[in-house]
Amino acid sequence: MTNRAMLIGSVGAGKSTLTNALLGRKVEAVKTQSLQYYDWIVDTPGEYVENPLFYKSIMATALEVTHVLFIQDATNQKITFPPGFSSGIPKLAIGVVTKADAEHADVDQAISKLMKSMVQGPIVVTSSFKQQGMQEILDLVSCNSYNEMKEYDEKVKKMCLFYKESLFR
Repeated sequence: MTNRAMLIGSVGAGKSTLTNALLGRKVEAVKTQSLQYYDWIVDTPGEYVENPLFYKSIMATALEVTHVLFIQDATNQKITFPPGFSSGIPKLAIGVVTKADAEHADVDQAISKLMKSMVQGPIVVTSSFKQQGMQEILDLVSCNSYNEMKEYDEKVKKMCLFYKESLFR
């Protein structure tokens, strides 16, 4: 894959588990302490979004990627990203709801949180353990524009994919 994606989200949101699932790796996820580069994925520590002092690290790492995956844990009631956060990162945004299969998952709330944080882009509901949404993420990261992503969305019409139009055209 020529495109590269950075995963950002809070501590414990499932970034490393998602990374392993996307890469087909059968290893247990461990707490990410620093930037981890795997093939076409950059896995970031959760502290990067939990502490605004680390936002500069997100911006610097974004220079190395084409896409940013905004990870929202469906079992976490806390808002991970500030409103409109994606507008400060000039890369293609993809929202990802993780842990959709968990007992106390609130997928609708997670989607709502991502829609407030993202200016535009698709949102994919996932389960790393059931492989739900993995192919959609792979396909979206292969896209080179929001128009391509929207065309993909219109073509697949899957239940795990939502698309938010930009308010700023």
